Amino acid sequence: MSTISSLGIGSGLDLNGLLDQLNEAERGKLEPIEHQIESQQVRITAYGELKGALSSFQSSVDALNDASLYQSLSADVSGEAVQAATSSDASPGRYDVTVNQLAMSGSLATQRVEGLDTVLTDADTTLNLTFENGELDHGVAIAAGSTLEDVRDAINADPEAAVTASIVNDGEGFRLALMSKDTGEQAAITGTDFAAMATQASLTDDTIVQSGQDASLEVNGIAISSATNQVEGAIQGVTLGLTQEGSSTINVERDTRAVREAVTNFVEAYNAFRTTTGELAAFDGETGQAGELLGDNTLRTVESRLRADLAGGVMQGGEEGGMSMLADIGISMQLDGSLALDEDRLDLVIGEDMDALGAFFTGDPDSDVEDTSVGMAGQLSETLGQLLGTNGIVENSISGAETRIDSLVDRYTRMEQSIDATIARYRTQFGQLDAMIASMNQTSSYLTEQFDMMNAQLGRN
Repeated sequence: MSTISSLGIGSGLDLNGLLDQLNEAERGKLEPIEHQIESQQVRITAYGELKGALSSFQSSVDALNDASLYQSLSADVSGEAVQAATSSDASPGRYDVTVNQLAMSGSLATQRVEGLDTVLTDADTTLNLTFENGELDHGVAIAAGSTLEDVRDAINADPEAAVTASIVNDGEGFRLALMSKDTGEQAAITGTDFAAMATQASLTDDTIVQSGQDASLEVNGIAISSATNQVEGAIQGVTLGLTQEGSSTINVERDTRAVREAVTNFVEAYNAFRTTTGELAAFDGETGQAGELLGDNTLRTVESRLRADLAGGVMQGGEEGGMSMLADIGISMQLDGSLALDEDRLDLVIGEDMDALGAFFTGDPDSDVEDTSVGMAGQLSETLGQLLGTNGIVENSISGAETRIDSLVDRYTRMEQSIDATIARYRTQFGQLDAMIASMNQTSSYLTEQFDMMNAQLGRN
C-alpha cells in the first residue's frame, strides 16, 4: 500500500482537521489538572502573605518581650554645649554641665620653604617628632632627594606617626603643617628637627607651635578635665559629646517614648495581620468572589491561637487581677477582631507603673509561682514561634501545597505523554485509512475505465 505524506491527500477527507479536533478533545483532560496546579500556586502565595503578616507581628511582640525596653533611659538635653547618650548603667537625674574649654589637638608648622620642588635632603635621613607624652616620640624615614611633598607623604604613610601632615602656603612660601591625631595636652606635638634634616633647603622664620589642650568642664559644679571631647565617666552611664563652650542641662529619665512606640507598633502590627487574614478569607456575595484561603484550616487555626493568647491574659504574683489583661493597659479587642488602643490609659500606666507594665509583657523570671515567669509578649512569642517554625502549621501548609503541585505535575506529564501516544496512533491509523481509500479510488477509476472501454466496443452508449 502506498504511503500518504499528508493526511487527506489520498482520500480527499479533512483528516487533519479531524485529528486536530481529537487532539483538542484529548488535551481537554489536562485542564482540570492545570486548574488544580494553579489553585495550589495561589494557595502558596496566600500562605506567604499570611507568613509575612505573622512575621511582622512577631517582630513587634519580640520588641515588647525585651526586658531592657522598660529599663531604658533617655537623655533630654537643653542648650547646645553638649550632646548626651545613655547606657544601661545610667541613673535618672538632672545634671548641669558647663563647658569652659574644648579639647584641641596640638599643631606645629615648620620653617618656610621657598618652593614645593625644593630638594630638602641629599641622603636618606630621619625626621624626628617629639610630643608632650614622650612615649609618642617617633622618627619618620625620609628618602634622599625628598621635597616637601615627599616628606608629607612619608609622614602620612607611617602608621606610628601620631600626626597628620599637610602643606600650607602662607603667601611667602610653603610650610609643613603637623596636627596631632589625638586631642589633649599629652598628645600634643612639641617639636621636630625639620631644620636639621633639611640640609639643602634655604629655610626662613621659626617653627610655629600651637599647644594641645584638654577639655575643661563642670558637672553639677564639679570640675572635670578630659583629653577628648567625648567624655565618659563624668556621669555614670552617660557619654557626653562636647560641642562648644557654654552651658547645658541634661535630664536622664525613663525612655517612655520607646515603650509607647513599642506598644503602638504591637497594636498596629496585629491589626495589619487581621486585615491580611480578612482579605484572604473574604467572600463577596454579589460577585461570588472568594479569598484565596476562605475556609482554610491553617488560617482558622492561626487566628484562633492568637485570639486565645490575647484574650486569655497572664498571671502576676500568682493572683488574678491587677495588670493581667490587655484591657488593663488600654488595649481592647473590637467586635471585628481588631485591637483598639486607649492612649490616655497607656500613658497613665507608663507614667505610674513602668515596672508592672514590663512584668505584664515579659513576665517575672525570678518568680517561684507557676505561670508567672512568662508575660503576654512571652506567650505570644512562643505561639508565633510554633506557628512559624520549620515544622509549624504555616510551613507545613506551604510544603503540603508544594508536594501536591509536584504530584499534579507528574500526573500531568504522564497524561500528556499518554495523549501524545494516542494522537500518534490516530495519525498512523488515519494515514493507513487515507492510503486505503486512495487505493480503492484508484481501483474504482480503473474499473470505470475498463467498463467504459467495453461499452464502447459493444457499441453501447
